[in-house]
Amino acid sequence: MTFERFRALHHGPEPLLLPNAWDHASAAALAEAGFAAVATTSLGVAAAAGLPDAEQATWAQTVTLARGIATLGVPVTVDIEGGFGGPPARVAERAAELAAAGVAGINIEDGRGQGLAEVAEQVALIGAIKQQVPRLFVNARTDPFWLRAPDALATAVHRVKAYADAGADGVFVPGAAGEPQVRALAAAAPVPLNVLIQPQVPVARLAALGVARISYGSLLFRAALRAAVTTALQVAAGAPVPGDLPSYEQVQRLRHRPGLPDPA
Repeated sequence: MTFERFRALHHGPEPLLLPNAWDHASAAALAEAGFAAVATTSLGVAAAAGLPDAEQATWAQTVTLARGIATLGVPVTVDIEGGFGGPPARVAERAAELAAAGVAGINIEDGRGQGLAEVAEQVALIGAIKQQVPRLFVNARTDPFWLRAPDALATAVHRVKAYADAGADGVFVPGAAGEPQVRALAAAAPVPLNVLIQPQVPVARLAALGVARISYGSLLFRAALRAAVTTALQVAAGAPVPGDLPSYEQVQRLRHRPGLPDPA
């Protein structure tokens, strides 16, 4: 049910607008605000725990968070970085653990430090996951734009095709910006294309270019950090406390969605 709901959101009349949470409260607040699905941000999860992103350091935090937010009543997709290391079978086991907890999808990337994984390596990871958990929506991310690879567009096109052939349900190309790049990627991708939200390109225009899913990435986490520090400094300087903050009671209710049982 959750798997099918999440998959269908990639084939609707409008792109799936997907916000990324970093803890239970942020995920619950986004679900309560009416977003159809919620994702996690690996940077936010790592930074909130005082750990580095993309260095295989946050599996425990990721799976604990996933188990909690999978109860929120909306489909949840989890960023698993590059799979947290190990052979494809081990990565597939982790994906199966998330699916068993109620997670509808995962995001798995091919960035490895300052370079890209070999295509064959990433294809093996995707294939192993889909073989073990066929219903799980696998969003395969490729990072040539972020890593400033030579011929980034051609590299991304080659990889999204290879990952789709390996069984990926969607492909994600962060760093792709501007209409020509997005249009070329959408035309090349045999599965739904995911890009980062682009303030300079309206959602309706991204939809017209063929984008099926628009993620916020780490934007909300970084905005929350800035808002916290800004508020602290303003109040210290004598400014009034903002009057539109969530109340204590509202935050307390974020531990579970109304109508759902309390988490065990």
